[in-house]
Amino acid sequence: MSAGVDAVVVGSGPNGMSAAVTLARAGLSVEVFEAESTIGGGARTLDLGLAPGITHDICSAVHPLAIASPFFVDFDLRARGMELTTPEVSYAQPLDGKPAALAFHDLDETVHRLGEAGPEWRRFFAPLLDRVDDAIWLSLGDKRSVPETLRDVPGIANVVKFGLRLLSQASPAWNIPLSHESTQSLFTGVAAHAIGGLPAMGTAATATMLSTVAHAGGWPSPIGGSQAIIDHLAADLEAHGGTVHANARVDHVSDMPAARAYLLDTSALNAAQIFSGLLPAHVDKSLRRFKHGNAAAKVDFVLNGPVPWSDPEVGRAGTIHVGGSRAQMAAAEAQVMNGRMPDHPVCLVSDPTVFDPSREVNGLRPLWTYAHVPFDCPLDPTEYITRQLERFAPGFRDHIVAHNAIPASEMAGHNQNYIGGDIATGIVSFYRMMARPRTSWDNYSLGVPGAFLCSAATPPAPGVHGMNGWFAARRALKTRFGIDKAPSLAPGD
Repeated sequence: MSAGVDAVVVGSGPNGMSAAVTLARAGLSVEVFEAESTIGGGARTLDLGLAPGITHDICSAVHPLAIASPFFVDFDLRARGMELTTPEVSYAQPLDGKPAALAFHDLDETVHRLGEAGPEWRRFFAPLLDRVDDAIWLSLGDKRSVPETLRDVPGIANVVKFGLRLLSQASPAWNIPLSHESTQSLFTGVAAHAIGGLPAMGTAATATMLSTVAHAGGWPSPIGGSQAIIDHLAADLEAHGGTVHANARVDHVSDMPAARAYLLDTSALNAAQIFSGLLPAHVDKSLRRFKHGNAAAKVDFVLNGPVPWSDPEVGRAGTIHVGGSRAQMAAAEAQVMNGRMPDHPVCLVSDPTVFDPSREVNGLRPLWTYAHVPFDCPLDPTEYITRQLERFAPGFRDHIVAHNAIPASEMAGHNQNYIGGDIATGIVSFYRMMARPRTSWDNYSLGVPGAFLCSAATPPAPGVHGMNGWFAARRALKTRFGIDKAPSLAPGD
């Protein structure tokens, strides 16, 4: 560890690494400190010891924004040699006793497969696909500035289109524009990624943006697992003189070398603890009071074959939203919000072998799953998830070779940010997408010169997109180092 450095970053998740890369490319000396033995935060791929050669993505698995976010567009993972595979079916929604609803990468194919429900799906999404970048910037901006892409007349028109669709799915009248069970459930499964109320502004915004991306660039995944994203970020950081320290837990600013800037890819609570005694009282109070969202509980399975979906078409999808109809998912999420464990929770599922055959070893394959549960829920989620999968894939239980379960109450054991299973690092409501983690014009500043928060607890919101870290790093460059222009992120620069 050095005696002094330009910038210190705490946490090596996608946001911590995007901040570190941005700072290092500006010519600064940068050190990253990670509490775990492996770097990557929510984008790690590990051998859990369940079966020889089988690896598991321990948080994120499918990455719609790893090629679509402005940070990663500039960083260009594909040009750096990272292999990404994009399933033809972006996501699927199994339904009881009838064919599943499928969202293909291709909008026309989706409309065709939805039958009589297809035209309303086209009416909803086709106008947003004319200028996809507008929807992405609107969703992934810092909520304080207006990107150039939204400043012309077509951009403003697209903001209106996006806003009207968002509002339609955030109100009790949400069944009017999407009137069929297939389109309703297909949209709601994506909305549930935000683990919040249905309908609501936060969940509707998530679904509108991610569903639009699904019909544009698709929902890709890295060959070999999520770790590949972090490995490429780390390689670029090191190529520009930065250093990453694993097994380096930071509990207080005194645990770090002296620096002109500190950027924390941590929860709001951890940020308050690290700068304990140094923050303005109102900032400290706001960080400690930032409300946690609902939770996820994870189960990693090893199977001896593919999931036996009742509708075989589901097996083509990169992501499967398991929860049934819109009404059933809304009821389950309402129970979670009220602190009750639903008998039939909303579950997210991905079988990476479907799009990455290299993940299968000796006839065995990993299966990535999690269930939405109340905050800090101590219940083992295995049986809940297994029952939901049996519901749409009879015989699933017979394919299980091994599994590893992490209740929500234990999620912070492998990622400090996931307190109580809150993988969003704070509640995701429309208000808290903008005032995140506190009401301030600069949500990244911690109120101490040179101290910034760069995690999913800041705008724009959670996700593997690197934008939180990029925005925080650009503020640090300007206010601490007098560098107004963001450095190029392009390979070779």
